[in-house]
Amino acid sequence: MGIHDLAQTHHAILRNYPIIGHLRYLFEDLRPAVRQYFFENDTDEAPFSRASRSLVYQRAKQEIDKRPFGTQLDVYDERYEWMNHSLAPSQINDTDFRLTVGGSSCRQPVSLSVLNISAMSFGALSANAILVLNEGAKLGQFAHDTGEGGISSYHRQPGGDLIWNIGSGYFGCRDEQGRFSESHFVANAQLPQVRMIEIKLSQGAKPGHGGILPGSKVTAEIAAARGVHIGEDCNSPSAHSEFDTPVGLLHFVQRLRDLSGGKPVGFKLCIGHAWEWFAIAKAMVKTGITPDFIVIDGSEGGTGAAPIEFVDHVGTPLREAIRLVHNTLVGLNLRNQIKLGASGKIVSAFDMARTFALGADWCNSARAFMFAIGCIQAQQCHTGRCPTGVATQDPERQRPLVPLDKAPHVAHFHQNTLYALAELLQASGLKHPKEITTTHIAYRAADNHINLFSTLYPGITPGSLLAGELERSVFKVAWPMASADSFAPLVSLDSLIAH
Repeated sequence: MGIHDLAQTHHAILRNYPIIGHLRYLFEDLRPAVRQYFFENDTDEAPFSRASRSLVYQRAKQEIDKRPFGTQLDVYDERYEWMNHSLAPSQINDTDFRLTVGGSSCRQPVSLSVLNISAMSFGALSANAILVLNEGAKLGQFAHDTGEGGISSYHRQPGGDLIWNIGSGYFGCRDEQGRFSESHFVANAQLPQVRMIEIKLSQGAKPGHGGILPGSKVTAEIAAARGVHIGEDCNSPSAHSEFDTPVGLLHFVQRLRDLSGGKPVGFKLCIGHAWEWFAIAKAMVKTGITPDFIVIDGSEGGTGAAPIEFVDHVGTPLREAIRLVHNTLVGLNLRNQIKLGASGKIVSAFDMARTFALGADWCNSARAFMFAIGCIQAQQCHTGRCPTGVATQDPERQRPLVPLDKAPHVAHFHQNTLYALAELLQASGLKHPKEITTTHIAYRAADNHINLFSTLYPGITPGSLLAGELERSVFKVAWPMASADSFAPLVSLDSLIAH
């Protein structure tokens, strides 16, 4: 080995330090595990702290999720947030909080839980992980988003409710050329198990970024789920081919609603240019077509793999995004017609309460449910070497995920998190998550002043956008730039600012 190290030309360390230089690479590989288990405290580690992961593990396993001795957080830190309680607490008997999704054009409205499994595709997750998640969703009577990878046999087998996610690759509803196929769509959309259809416009962790699943990874099962050929590259374009305007998007929404037999149809997006979202909103007014729901994915959302620049610096964080979408719909008097889902690092009941306060009707979570079935945040999702079998296609690695053992963990985490949410609501004198507003959440500002979320995330007057009353800077600047007929701005941002 020493002779090889001296002769090789790829690693400078090994040429200078043969044999012992391998220790450097060994320690580099072990660094995340050593840091995670020996050096990090309970609140430090990213993207999820040990405290957050432990909370999921405890609730999934029906273990005690209480903490002794008080908070570990610095309550005088400027980032500290809390929920205001009431001296007149309420009493909640039923913690299975639900809402009805489906507008006036929907003939098959859905009763949906306020907490559901967010989009994760078969192929990104293992077969056993999909089986476990769907079986858990069935046990707990909540929904499982398929991700854009299509509806696999592992989604179908347990029979849990599905939200069918349709991305730009139209997996499960595509023809030989990769374009949308009505006949293939109808075959899946009219399955009783498919309760809602979600058009994916963009994903929080990598918005505006397409992708290719190499042919070497396209197995017979993945090919069957996606409607592609075994061993051929599987392309997910960065944009849809069925529409290229806001009006076109809404006509596609109505088309899918009709083809599905009147099931709820909506879309999911990460907010980028504000005028593009405003263009979609203006198209709703122009066409009279509204989606049954919109899911807002924050830039803090997870993914199996994405470029660092996209993960860290592209897309709007969830809080600003959900508030912008909520305010826009309020300003157009459309808020009561459209339900809003939200996803992005939602683990605890307080995460949910804060998201409801900003305008969401329900929450989706992906990584929390991964933790519930055994994920340890090894961050090896993109390598195929997931140590717990959650994010790998290696049959041996996924063997420990036994549905009979792990599926109840999924249902328990859901049930216990909603119970914790009910306890928060009771303490605040409320009965249902829909009653939480920005006046219920407070935070410590940089100047050490205590403010309500209503100050940080102000609301908007109902109907104000229809009346042309642009109350806030984002509307003053970007609303005039938006057109229902194009995602391109009507005028440049520079010219508006100059004017």
